[in-house]
Amino acid sequence: MQKALVGLMLLLMSSLSMAALPAFDSQGKTLPTLAPMLKDINPAVVNIATFSTRRQAQNPLMNDPFFRHFFGQPGQPGQQQPRQDERPKKRQQSAGSGVIVDAAKGIVMTNHHVIKDADEIQVSLVDGRNFKAELKGSDPDLDIAILEIKAENLVSVKIADSDKALVGDFVVAIGNPFGLGQTVTTGIVSALGRSGIGAGYEDFIQTDASINPGNSGGALVNLRGELLGINTAIISPAGGNVGIGFAIPVNMAKASMEQILETGEVKRGQIGVGIQDITPDLQEAFALENGQQGVLITAVFEDTPAEKAGLKPGDIIVAVDGNETASTSQLRSQIGVKKIDDTVKVTVIREGKEKTMRVKVGDPINGNRNAGATNELLQGAQLEDGPNGEGVVIAQLMPRSELAFAGLRAGDIIHSVNRVEVSTVAELNKAVSKDDKQLLLRIIRNGRSFFVVIK
Repeated sequence: MQKALVGLMLLLMSSLSMAALPAFDSQGKTLPTLAPMLKDINPAVVNIATFSTRRQAQNPLMNDPFFRHFFGQPGQPGQQQPRQDERPKKRQQSAGSGVIVDAAKGIVMTNHHVIKDADEIQVSLVDGRNFKAELKGSDPDLDIAILEIKAENLVSVKIADSDKALVGDFVVAIGNPFGLGQTVTTGIVSALGRSGIGAGYEDFIQTDASINPGNSGGALVNLRGELLGINTAIISPAGGNVGIGFAIPVNMAKASMEQILETGEVKRGQIGVGIQDITPDLQEAFALENGQQGVLITAVFEDTPAEKAGLKPGDIIVAVDGNETASTSQLRSQIGVKKIDDTVKVTVIREGKEKTMRVKVGDPINGNRNAGATNELLQGAQLEDGPNGEGVVIAQLMPRSELAFAGLRAGDIIHSVNRVEVSTVAELNKAVSKDDKQLLLRIIRNGRSFFVVIK
């Protein structure tokens, strides 16, 4: 028995040593391989180098935009780091990835954080050619940027319908980890609709395909070689890959790209509702079926598309354009990818019955909403006049905003600012100076009030 076991181990070791050679099954048929697909798709994935003049970073190994954006900048153990304003300015290089989505026009898609603050952007192809890229525009809220290069004989990737992705689908991540050059890793779609990672509009595809610093802006493709998403973030408590990576669905990225190429910027509309997630208590209170998900409308604001379409407080949104809506972040993304004046079909549950209404996406500047925060402490929050002058509603809130860090959330009502009562966004803006370094807010949540200091 022991001799047989040793023999089996030697056979396995021999097989592993021959892994680089062609392999066949017992019928003489070749084993599956991704090589033919990758031969077609690899030329469409590029390396991106950005150059900028800024203060020298604490650690030269931290010059990767993906690493800075999602991991922070720890100092060397036992070594005191100079203050930011004491570090000498130096021309620095950062590395990332990108995907050619239109070969004829030289259009490259990548992450906004890859090219943020860059003075110069260079794109390198797998055939060794290098080109200076022009930034056509970016969408910081989604973390997408669009570049253009003047080049011939380019190869572009086919674009998949990311709405049809399923958990368990096999995927391939391609990018430039740690500046090593083009690298391919494989995995599956681990989850869909992930949010709370830190970006503005989130509906991430989660994958266990190995993604590391430098993969930012690279391709997540299916086994047909079609672009499913743009690799963007990872969760890494220890600073390396642990099998939890995130990609922006290509349908969302494509919607931003179309606006950028058409107008140079992305404008997102709104329908004019206050919303909150469905809790177990709310499921019971609204007599929803066990496990029923959706988004509760807490307020419908005057002279908005939602009011004109007939939406009402207490309606529960369960789908947009036939696609399931399970959370406020998902609804925000579903509306956010639409252009202003687009019409969407919103399916709601009202008094136990399902009803579908057509809602036109409106301009966020119109109506009683803040067109821009007057103080940086309020940035990342969409503030709207509450019903009946009861205060200012936090309609939507970016996860990494100061208000979110202070524990506030969508649906909270700001009753006063610095001890001055406010009933409209206009009154709030009047009560807050752009130079204020600290704000004292009185918040009403579920009928209870408390104070929060934002600084």
